[in-house]
Amino acid sequence: MTQRFAEDGKVIPLTVIKAGPCVVVQRKTEERDGYDAVQLGFVEAGRKYKANKPTEKHFKNAGVAPCRVLREFALGDGDAPEVGASIKVSVFAASDQVQVSGVSKGKGFAGVMKRHGFGGGKATHGSMHHRGPGSIGQSAYPSRVMKGMRAPGHMGQDRVTVKNLEVVEVIEDEDLLLVRGAIPGANGTYVEIIKTRSAKGQDDA
Repeated sequence: MTQRFAEDGKVIPLTVIKAGPCVVVQRKTEERDGYDAVQLGFVEAGRKYKANKPTEKHFKNAGVAPCRVLREFALGDGDAPEVGASIKVSVFAASDQVQVSGVSKGKGFAGVMKRHGFGGGKATHGSMHHRGPGSIGQSAYPSRVMKGMRAPGHMGQDRVTVKNLEVVEVIEDEDLLLVRGAIPGANGTYVEIIKTRSAKGQDDA
């Protein structure tokens, strides 16, 4: 993340995303696959992916080099890109609204106060209940812990989607996308970016 000062002096928090280029590896159709979507491969400069024979054949049919990261995106009402076409960061523009999905940071095993935001017990001397979860069920009936009870456990490493992020700037020469706010995941992780609303407030696929 970084920041930028607006003309009125306010600080704008920004996240710099390396967005593409991506190539269309496969086109899914309603007639053949039951749904309309495109499979995109993320082209990483300076990194070669050694694929196995079936995967290599899959990329060879598309006429593109093997990619390590593949993701599918549903198609809207617009024209579908052809197989082998390149999708660059220029598909976005300033003031666009996007949603970013990724895997959040793993926090390991955590208690209920950190994991779920419990208030905990009294902090006074002799309380004997400072960071515990409290009661987790009944003593007589039904005499079991109900499903969905919030408890200590593994925190993070979940798929998270952040919506309504504004695109502040698009740097086409370096395939960079600057969005306002934070996105899930640590530095260097892979995320999916979907344009949800254009600058005029219209829905976009």
